[in-house]
Amino acid sequence: MEYAGIGGFIVLVLNIWAIVSIIGSSASTGSKVLWTLLVLVLPVVGFIVWLIAGPRAARAAI
Repeated sequence: MEYAGIGGFIVLVLNIWAIVSIIGSSASTGSKVLWTLLVLVLPVVGFIVWLIAGPRAARAAI
């Protein structure tokens, strides 16, 4: 079975989710650029660091 392909796809989906959340956050533009670069350059480690310490997406007002 192709476990490496499935693992790579999961990492890709998680990184896309992280980047969308970073862009939607209320952080400064410079901070968004740095977080996005971290997630792109170090996909697994960058995602874990972002998950722990990254900016959160802005909540929609109801």
